[in-house]
Amino acid sequence: MFEDKTLVCKDCGEEFVFSAREQEFYESKGFVNEPQRCKPCRDKRKNAGRGPRELHEAVCAACGGVAKVPFIPRDDRPVYCSECFAKIKEEESAAAEETVEATEE
Repeated sequence: MFEDKTLVCKDCGEEFVFSAREQEFYESKGFVNEPQRCKPCRDKRKNAGRGPRELHEAVCAACGGVAKVPFIPRDDRPVYCSECFAKIKEEESAAAEETVEATEE
């Protein structure tokens, strides 16, 4: 079994724990190398290339509420708030399941 290991981050030089649970995860994914950076340094490195995410406001086509989206809304396509979008996807999924069941009979 795995045991927690203390490693040293190659970026900040701080010690961090590579837990037994993380080691199991690494093994399950087929990773052979131990992490070289602590979680904050990994996150910092991962987000370094990204700029701040710009959100645009639009009116939800279903409920009329405010929808914040990561793209510039266009007039020729409807925009939905998170709640309405989830409802629509759920309804589409249910309809697809009914279609599959009907064709199997």
